[in-house]
Amino acid sequence: MPPLRFQQLAQLPRRLPTPPLLQGEAPRVERTPPESRARRRLRACQECDWLVALPPLHPGEAADCPRCGHTLVRRHFRPAQRSMALALAALIALGMALAFPFLSFSVSGVGNRIELTQTATTLIGFHQPVVGGAVIMTIVVLPAVYLAGVIWLQLGLLRNAPLPASRTIARSLAHLAPWMMADVFIIGALVSLIKIAGMAEIGLGMSFWSFCGFAVLLLLTTQSLDSDWMWFSLAGEPRAPAGTRTGETAAPQGLTGCHTCGLVGRLDAEGHGRCERCSEPLHARRPYSVQRTWALLAGAAIMYIPANVYPIMTTTSLGHSSPSTIIGGVVGLIGMGSWPVAVIIFIASIIVPVGKLVALAWLCLVVKRSDELNAATRTRLYRITEFIGRWSMIDVFVVAILVALIRAGSLMSIEPGPAALAFGSVVVITMLAAMSFDPRLIWDAPLPRTAKDTHLPRPHGRHPEGHAG
Repeated sequence: MPPLRFQQLAQLPRRLPTPPLLQGEAPRVERTPPESRARRRLRACQECDWLVALPPLHPGEAADCPRCGHTLVRRHFRPAQRSMALALAALIALGMALAFPFLSFSVSGVGNRIELTQTATTLIGFHQPVVGGAVIMTIVVLPAVYLAGVIWLQLGLLRNAPLPASRTIARSLAHLAPWMMADVFIIGALVSLIKIAGMAEIGLGMSFWSFCGFAVLLLLTTQSLDSDWMWFSLAGEPRAPAGTRTGETAAPQGLTGCHTCGLVGRLDAEGHGRCERCSEPLHARRPYSVQRTWALLAGAAIMYIPANVYPIMTTTSLGHSSPSTIIGGVVGLIGMGSWPVAVIIFIASIIVPVGKLVALAWLCLVVKRSDELNAATRTRLYRITEFIGRWSMIDVFVVAILVALIRAGSLMSIEPGPAALAFGSVVVITMLAAMSFDPRLIWDAPLPRTAKDTHLPRPHGRHPEGHAG
């Protein structure tokens, strides 16, 4: 196998100085990079299960899996200070976004001004509590919790002593990240403004610009987290299990890598275990991965029907009500000459959900024929599918903004339709489907075509249908 690849991103100092301990003082949190230790640090790729030894990394470098190209570790310069500064700035920007007016509109002397939280509370007033709750959770609550967790963790590391519950918070950060959608909300806001720009006068409040800054800072905060250094600082690096062989897959050796902290751990005879460092449950392969993915895909496909049949919102203009479906909204935008917006809505609301359903269904079908198709290509398809799923929420955010903003009685108003809940469900379910699929199954050796009895011995590294063990 080729040597482990690493990318040079910047030439920066290699490590932070370690202050000396005073006599009788308890050991401080390890502030030096993990590479300061002489022994090997092993990682099992979460996408292809290849077991590798990490090379020494300078700040600004990243180590990639030599088999599938997945980034295993990315080293940052002064990770604690960097993440904490960005998180504090993001929280300040969020506070400003909540304190000032967000958007305003005026038509024929009648207007309305809203705050950021009204995009959710207005939906609740229209008997859409699930959609309203999803909006406020994804753009305010979860990001705020995430940023507070980052500050709590980094503050403890900067004080040379982790604060209480640091390991629990560190585990939670990885689970919260996919559900924060401030950047998607900004795109939804821009689409909303373009849709109504020709019908009314639009005003952008201080909150709008603050939230744009918050979205950028939140994205930078998530990218600045050096989870490898963070876990090394919190709990060190326990030794790898005895007899571990690199340059092979981990499952045949009874090993697996922790999805949360990356530590390689030993599994029991049933293919289960618990991470020694962060206590996260370990599995050779996600239990019943393919079956769960199929079930979620079926649910998403069922919900996609009412999402397109029923109106997603109803527009009232001069006393005349006009319901609009997702496709109808795209056609209407084309008729108004707003081709760019129509393309964005069509891709986010039609192409992406359907594409995710088809791509994940195809990946589930070809898992049993791993030797017949290119595994690297299918892994790239999975990465794209997992990345684009959240962007389908643009249409839901557009409805939330327009419903809250356009409130001028019979002159002009917009109400949410039943398709908003159905389409939001499609987005969430397809995201869960992508998370439940285990990409390591793509790289596993297939079962012999004659071995149909589940009691027959299985080749090393293969866990049919996503079963663990």
